[in-house]
Amino acid sequence: MSNPIYDIPLNRIDGADASLADHEGSVLLVVNVASQCGLTPQYEALEKVHENYRDKGFAVLGFPANNFGAQEPGNNDEIQEFCTSKFGVEFPMYSKISVTGSDRHPLYDALISAQPKRVEDDPSQLKEVLNKNNMGPKDDEDIMWNFEKFLLGRDGSVVARFAPDIPPDDPRVTQTIEGALG
Repeated sequence: MSNPIYDIPLNRIDGADASLADHEGSVLLVVNVASQCGLTPQYEALEKVHENYRDKGFAVLGFPANNFGAQEPGNNDEIQEFCTSKFGVEFPMYSKISVTGSDRHPLYDALISAQPKRVEDDPSQLKEVLNKNNMGPKDDEDIMWNFEKFLLGRDGSVVARFAPDIPPDDPRVTQTIEGALG
């Protein structure tokens, strides 16, 4: 039986209809991304992780979102151009969506419902800064900021969730990817 997360309608960054079913059977790292964020350099590590594991049935999937500090103001064409020219991104990118609030995309409803707790540093410097500036999530289940990461297993189940300030090449992430790949 197919996981319902595969049935959620999506659009690729070029506007083409898509869904996670396009990647069924692969291990996926789903990341909400932004091009004007202090964490934007993570694009480089995301691409490296994608390249390192893609031949084993793995993909990074980027979902641009403008929910935090208006750090993704561009349209899909501008975002694609930025990712390709600045970071050489080859992993699949999807149309800009909302990952928090009343207009949160159903994909993020499903991801958060499946994995309400994230792995984060204790203490998390990012969380402290966000809370100090009244920019933190309303509750611990909400997406904290740009570059939060969800790892999905080959069956579409959410295996882990990582805080934005845990880079994609952190051993906690890569070891979890390797475990999901088997």
